[in-house]
Amino acid sequence: MAGALKSEFVRLMQYLQDPQHVARFQRLCGVRGTEPTDRLRNGVPSTRHGDVQNGGGDATRRRTTGAESEREKHNNGVANGAAGENVNGQAQDKEGVEAQRSAVKPLRRNSLTGDVGQEFIIDNKFLYYLFTLGTELGNELFYISFFPFFMWNVDAYVSRRLVVVWVWVMYLGQCTKDVIRWPRPASPPVVKVEMFYNSEYSMPSTHAMSGTAIPLSLFLLTYGRWEYPLLLGLSLAISWCVLVCLSRIYMGMHSILDIIAGFLYSLLILVVFSPALDIIDTFNRTHPYAPLIIISLHVGLGLFSFTLDTWSTSRGDTAQILGSGAGIALASHINYHLGLLPDPPASMFPIQPPSFTLSLIGLCLLRFLLGVIILLATRAVMKALTIPLVCWVFGIPSSDVRKARQHMEVELPYRYIVYGAVGLNAHFLVPFLFVCVGLL
Repeated sequence: MAGALKSEFVRLMQYLQDPQHVARFQRLCGVRGTEPTDRLRNGVPSTRHGDVQNGGGDATRRRTTGAESEREKHNNGVANGAAGENVNGQAQDKEGVEAQRSAVKPLRRNSLTGDVGQEFIIDNKFLYYLFTLGTELGNELFYISFFPFFMWNVDAYVSRRLVVVWVWVMYLGQCTKDVIRWPRPASPPVVKVEMFYNSEYSMPSTHAMSGTAIPLSLFLLTYGRWEYPLLLGLSLAISWCVLVCLSRIYMGMHSILDIIAGFLYSLLILVVFSPALDIIDTFNRTHPYAPLIIISLHVGLGLFSFTLDTWSTSRGDTAQILGSGAGIALASHINYHLGLLPDPPASMFPIQPPSFTLSLIGLCLLRFLLGVIILLATRAVMKALTIPLVCWVFGIPSSDVRKARQHMEVELPYRYIVYGAVGLNAHFLVPFLFVCVGLL
């Protein structure tokens, strides 16, 4: 009986991991690769830079031969509007003409790996933009916008705890990926609509984890503290979660199994860590040795986890998350002792949301724009100073920044220092400046 159940479970896992399901969902949503027309014209499928050969658990890139490069040049010329004919000298078919007009390249090409990826055709632009928005809800641009905006304009108490949840969920998710080492869905049949994270492993989906943890934690932390309808909060949290999860299948980055595992894993982490949020936040703010322990803990977690067999964006992302979390935790300690961003008294709960007036909206936008400018300037200056300095310390040539950043000795200190400074400034320096100029 136990053997039969195990066999059924294994079959179910294999079924959910099948890349054909991802490809079917993409076709249903109007995403088509250009491979079929390539086969019609050339008799064989072309191999494009950035495709991933999924085998043996490692993400190993294909290298095209000279003949394949010639075919690629021909196919790209046709897809970009160059005049072309099929192998029989006949005019291109209707699908080929359509490909000329609408073939596009993948989103967010990775500047560190040089991945380009195959061209594809979008038949449903609404879904394309919708799922692009969904996948951006798990990217750096969203984090560097959402957390500060919430911190400066809504509720610093909630944002501190939300960052703690985000750090733990993303850290555990990235570490689990590098332990399990399952590859991304095979391409073909999957079309890689996004290439930025293609060098990472796949199981579980950290986008699904953050897309579950952030909205659910936001709901749990604000309901009862802020006055709003229960159904509205639940609907927004569920919609956010579903959009992010489906967007990763649409982008060709994850199998159905990766998404389910990420969703359930995130729920498990929330169940374990949510009761400890008050303890962690109180410790970060009030304990005299909190700064030393915060820095040591976040650096130690990073060093413990970086045992990759090959380089990928996972290592840098993990260091970036830990650095941001450390910076915000340090800032909360400083704010507590300076009386900056104090928590409202319990007698105010539930807090009534203010009326949305033009002056309030303008004030929020002004805080956000000025704050983001400071954060972007912080990141740019710290990056320009840190990378050459760390390269000099470890004797690594800094002429090629892309290669230099792939060395662990450079990547880890650079990410920790840069994003630690960004987190510190987001929660301490920017609010402090706002108080000084009367914006807070």
